[in-house]
Amino acid sequence: MALEIIVPSVGESINEVTLAKWIKKDGDYVNRDEVLAELESEKATFEINAVEAGILKTIAVEGDTLKIGDVACTIDTTAPKPEGVADQKVSEMPANPVSTPSSTENASTPPTALKATPVAAAIIADKKIDPQTVLPSGPHGRILKQDVLQALSNPGRKPGTELFTRNEKPERMSNLRKTVSRRLVEAKNTTAMLTTFNEVDMGKIMEIRKNYKDTFNKVHGVNLGFMSFFTKACCYALQEWPAVNAKIDGDQIVYHEYCDISIAVSAPKGLVVPVIRNAESLSMAEIEKKVVELATKARDNKLSIEEMTGGTFTITNGGVFGSLMSTPIINIPQSAILGMHKIQERPMAINGKVEIRPMMYLALSYDHRIIDGRESVSFLVRVKELLENPEQLLFGKDPVKSLLDL
Repeated sequence: MALEIIVPSVGESINEVTLAKWIKKDGDYVNRDEVLAELESEKATFEINAVEAGILKTIAVEGDTLKIGDVACTIDTTAPKPEGVADQKVSEMPANPVSTPSSTENASTPPTALKATPVAAAIIADKKIDPQTVLPSGPHGRILKQDVLQALSNPGRKPGTELFTRNEKPERMSNLRKTVSRRLVEAKNTTAMLTTFNEVDMGKIMEIRKNYKDTFNKVHGVNLGFMSFFTKACCYALQEWPAVNAKIDGDQIVYHEYCDISIAVSAPKGLVVPVIRNAESLSMAEIEKKVVELATKARDNKLSIEEMTGGTFTITNGGVFGSLMSTPIINIPQSAILGMHKIQERPMAINGKVEIRPMMYLALSYDHRIIDGRESVSFLVRVKELLENPEQLLFGKDPVKSLLDL
């Protein structure tokens, strides 16, 4: 019996997907629940599994665009399990997975065992060069002196490859990349986007991390990063300036009484923005755990549609790539996005004296149709105040002013 495996529904707004890769090959015997292929929608990558054991017959090919309900493959469930299937799988692996000599093996190989001239062998031994990185030009594959010098002058380049080429490599855009491109252009064309900047002294936060990171990890099982501080600060500021946490829906402004914070993550197949739900009610440790969970799923292409749907405000960190300043683009239909950047020591005037402080530029891009300049600037100043005085993150106010009911 040939059992049809169809493309499953992955969301109300998704009508088609792309077959990214076959995990199993045509004619393979597959067991129940084994992953057969990776499919890619405009929002995420997901897998299809074998519902029964049998022989796989592929119908679609990699790169095909399939509609929901299309047949991707069939499984002959009446086919007997071939004898020695495990042996066949093992035989598909290289007989010696580590056939490439390691640096230790190369170092222990005497120069006289190399097919090289004495001078070339001496240079290889002196400079501790891996002979596999040297392209021999002598007779019978013999390494000459100039071959070794050429390898030294171009470290890291594979032997036999040209240093500069004019080759072009066309590559089909993934559904995810096409969706990101479309949404970025839509954001630029449909919003009145402006960006306001400020800078924050990260000294106190860095001191807290230095003093408590080991204890925090021991107690909560997760590292204490910057994202929990910024998420907490944004949640307090969003509740004080609700327009920054709102969106335009037709001729209405929808204000959110909760903070679903989208975190921009660079995944292997493009930019994704998974959401931390009700971040305003989470502790620092809970935020950090959620960030790790979502980032790991993004890296492994395991995010679900639900985990990337919604969000009322976005935080993006270009500082991890070394960005000193940028103007992030709004993640529509949201109305604002906060950009974090690289922490860099700079001379600052502190009480009439010049001090070297760890500073970070902050950028808030916002939709001017719904957020006025007063609100955007006040929001960013409030975030700066909370980050420079992290004790206020406990309940969003200065402890002394709270004590005095000020």
